[in-house]
Amino acid sequence: MIGDDIVRIERLELGPFGTNAYVLICQRTGDSVLVDAPARANDILKALKDTGPKCILITHTHMDHLGALPEVKSMLDIPVAVHRSEAEGLPIAPDVLLNDGDTIAFGNMELKVLHTPGHTPGSICLLIGRHLISGDTIFPGGPGKTGSPGDFKVIIQSIASKILVLPDDTRIYPGHGDSIIVEKVKEEFAVFSSRQHDPGLCGDVLWLSS
Repeated sequence: MIGDDIVRIERLELGPFGTNAYVLICQRTGDSVLVDAPARANDILKALKDTGPKCILITHTHMDHLGALPEVKSMLDIPVAVHRSEAEGLPIAPDVLLNDGDTIAFGNMELKVLHTPGHTPGSICLLIGRHLISGDTIFPGGPGKTGSPGDFKVIIQSIASKILVLPDDTRIYPGHGDSIIVEKVKEEFAVFSSRQHDPGLCGDVLWLSS
């Protein structure tokens, strides 16, 4: 359990790919949102049990983030929101289509939607205060996996324009692995940017060794 006096964040590592789901809980009201639903619906429902779930937010529509979505949705009957570019990739119809800059209110708080394409066309990050839920846009050590050099350029632009501009002490919670702060990412990205790279670079890239 992590967070601050405004929001509590619970991380659940679920499924065969170690995918993270996050439960964000308003410290004042107990209202919550679920970010991604990878697997083990019962574990997700248990984490939400003593909160007031308001919606399910999907960072992108790769199946390792969606395995439990139909079951969780059927049990909770709350809106499912995804970026409009990802809507067709959901196993169920979305209730809300998100755009860059949208805000999602729950309890006494607001999440801001940051559209960060590259890993997928409609990948999003979710910002609340000094906390960023990043999906598969960025991980400790590097960007999310990309399928082409063009996608790699897009994800680098997303990271540079939407994430590296955040305050240094902003903590990033990725779709896989542990959290990291923006200051650390800036340091590693500076090393990466100082070197020449193959124009065909894409796939699994690491800031310090690619």
